[in-house]
Amino acid sequence: MSRKYFGTDGVRGPYGGTLINEDFAWRLGAAAGRFAKERKSAAGTRIFIGRDTRASGVALEKALAGGLQSEGFTVVSLGIVPTPVVSLMTREGGAALGVVITASHNPARDNGVKFFDFNGIKLTDAEEERIEAYLPPAAGNGTVGYPLMEAPLARYLERTTSILPPHGLSGWKVVLDTANGAASVSSGRVLEALGASLVLVGTHPDGKNINEGVGSQHPEKMAEKVRATGARIGVAHDGDADRCVLCDETGEILDGDEILTVLALHALRRDKLVRRTLVVTVQSNLGVDAAISAAGGRVLRTQVGDRYVMDRMLAEGATLGGESSGHIICAEISSTGDGLVAALKIIQVMIETGRPLSELRRGLTRYPQSTNALRVCEKKPLDSLHRLNAEIKAVEEELGSAGRVLVRYSGTEPKLRLLVEGPNDAIVQSSMERLVAAAHAELDIVRS
Repeated sequence: MSRKYFGTDGVRGPYGGTLINEDFAWRLGAAAGRFAKERKSAAGTRIFIGRDTRASGVALEKALAGGLQSEGFTVVSLGIVPTPVVSLMTREGGAALGVVITASHNPARDNGVKFFDFNGIKLTDAEEERIEAYLPPAAGNGTVGYPLMEAPLARYLERTTSILPPHGLSGWKVVLDTANGAASVSSGRVLEALGASLVLVGTHPDGKNINEGVGSQHPEKMAEKVRATGARIGVAHDGDADRCVLCDETGEILDGDEILTVLALHALRRDKLVRRTLVVTVQSNLGVDAAISAAGGRVLRTQVGDRYVMDRMLAEGATLGGESSGHIICAEISSTGDGLVAALKIIQVMIETGRPLSELRRGLTRYPQSTNALRVCEKKPLDSLHRLNAEIKAVEEELGSAGRVLVRYSGTEPKLRLLVEGPNDAIVQSSMERLVAAAHAELDIVRS
């Protein structure tokens, strides 16, 4: 059985469409409740729900709560909180499940739902299949009132603030872009509590402007502010704050690969990288492998998705992993991607080494790479795209061991994602042009 509704990171789509609407949310809540009841080790009958700042989140939360209550669960709303807060509260608050209503980095027209088990870890593919199998044919009636937790951020703020010494950011100017999303309050409170002087971007959500020209998908505003104000670092989250993109003091942007490499190399030099292992996905640049291997560590790769990274980390006993998109998991602190934790851990390296981020990032020498994301009208099976597959094979043969090709559909958006790495920019770009042309020949591509 394959999943019909769940993608790389939960269920996601346009609000009011065939998938993300109140009726389906009620059914999904009921199915999740039935799944939770079959889990013999689940703790208690409470289920926590958090959401980001999208206007549609309020109605979807009520519908989900109704479905969960129909299966006998007590629903507690955490209100607007970052995704890692839901993970933490589920794990430490004795909940049977944690639910987040978010479409992450997607625009405000979209929304979605993702689940955490009682350990605060995202569900596996098999567990999501079980939820789909429990979906009732129709939505039931109504929602019983449910409480909003008082001070839902308190434990998270305490946990994250303790990463650095008291007043550890005194004298620091930090640009913070929270994408008009779930961290519009929390990240700033932590950084200010540590003594930072903040320059804020994307901190005025109105229900419609989440990720709109700001945040980790649009870090250029953060970088501009860093250059204009002389800040020491810039931090940009996505809509639910489980990822971050940074920029150094010169305004140059760092992605997840660079963040992971800085953290892993620093830990390796101090013999503190657990199992001397970093876990990344197939999307990460091959330069990460080269840098970590040269320092005496090893890199393991998974399919795209931070939950697959976490699964591999658990299996290997590793504590550091993530994605080039900026999902960074520091498992000694959080059991899911956490943009604020990642930023604080990078700042910790800066403090301990006395080196600016522009120097620390030099630990990664990237292989020449090109990426592309083509919006498609239909996700035709990749194995049916004969011209594209022939072009992929031809490019791979030409690159040999000096590069690689990765072609896949996004698990969260209607996009075909392409990646080419190779020995130089000219070869990489020409190879990408060939793949894009082949994709256009066989797929209905939405023109931007």
